[in-house]
Amino acid sequence: MSTKDLKVAVVGAGGKMGMRVSDNLAKTDWTVYYCETGEAGKQRVEDAGRAVTPTDDVIGDVDVAVLAVPDVALETVTADVAPKMKEGAMVLTLDPAAAYAGLLTVREGLDYVVAHPAHPSVFLERKTDEEYADTFGGIAAPQYSVAAVQQGSEDIKPFAEEVISTIYGPVIKVYWASVHDLAVLEPTLNETVGCMIGQFLKDVMDATVKHTDMDLETVQAMFFGHIYIALTNALRGSNPFSDACLLAMDYGREAIIKPDWERIFNDDDLDVVIAKMLKIDAVRR
Repeated sequence: MSTKDLKVAVVGAGGKMGMRVSDNLAKTDWTVYYCETGEAGKQRVEDAGRAVTPTDDVIGDVDVAVLAVPDVALETVTADVAPKMKEGAMVLTLDPAAAYAGLLTVREGLDYVVAHPAHPSVFLERKTDEEYADTFGGIAAPQYSVAAVQQGSEDIKPFAEEVISTIYGPVIKVYWASVHDLAVLEPTLNETVGCMIGQFLKDVMDATVKHTDMDLETVQAMFFGHIYIALTNALRGSNPFSDACLLAMDYGREAIIKPDWERIFNDDDLDVVIAKMLKIDAVRR
């Protein structure tokens, strides 16, 4: 499939991700339809200078439907749009949870791809003010993406990569995994662990202020640099941790981390967290 004369529908164009991907699609020569049902979302689309198009008016003619809706809405949205799409079109979702949970309406004759942004790396060498300001990605700071083919052949990957690199651009590279493994990355690695630790760092910083005579500015002055050097030492091997630091780290692991923490990588645990995120009783895979 070629991206020449491509027709794309952004379903949920007025939401947070919908606005982000629409901003990038608007820079292309493709025919892009911005579909939104919520009144506030419609206003955001119009305020951005884009026309709102009813989904039913275009969904049967587009080559790609970018479903930029919340995960909890994907079951309803795919049940509505998938039967109306033309043979050979692509359904592109932006998070693996619903695909992994078996909530999507999967129709024969359509390609289904999931692609999630990696966000600009903490180690990215930023060179401009715009790159520094773009912490989420999709504007100026380069990022990676990881994608999975839920239904379709390997032949659709180059086409999908061009679309993915456009909606999340600038993109350094698109990596490919299975839907299952993409779900291990998001939520298990990224949210269950990474985001939790990020918030925990804020919690312990606040606790430091609470339990000492220091103000937040003093604590931040010491902590932010140590967070960075801890990441570079642990993840990049920039410098070895000192012997004393290693002993303190061992004590911290024993005091805070449960010995069986790797159970979060079991499929049963993955099913539990995804069901919680999607607000369903159980996954249907």
